[in-house]
Amino acid sequence: MSRVIHFEIHAENPERAIKFYTAVFGWEFTGWAGPQPYWLVKTGPDGAPGINGGMMKRMGAGPAEGQAVNAYVCTVGVDSVEEAERKVMAAGGTMALPRMAIPGVGWLFYAKDTEGNIFGVMQADTNAR
Repeated sequence: MSRVIHFEIHAENPERAIKFYTAVFGWEFTGWAGPQPYWLVKTGPDGAPGINGGMMKRMGAGPAEGQAVNAYVCTVGVDSVEEAERKVMAAGGTMALPRMAIPGVGWLFYAKDTEGNIFGVMQADTNAR
């Protein structure tokens, strides 16, 4: 069985996207000294569950409004979906799908970042109904 080991965010404006993800989730971004502009994304402490990723400038057309999602959607675990919703909106994001209960699992919503990328946010709560 193979596991996901890395994710990648494509951004029209990487600096704007870095500000967004830093404000919403506290992620850390470090420039990578490769042949193309690229940033490594640290999402949490080493040894904790989860994965780190990368960010690059989007090449080609961006996501089109009203089109079906044509990429993997990553979901970020948080302590409070209410707080995460406020942070997403304050940082320039928008709601893609409002908060919903996943019975016995938790609370989930989908949002769009400043670049139009969709991502999920979930708060674990076995009492969610």
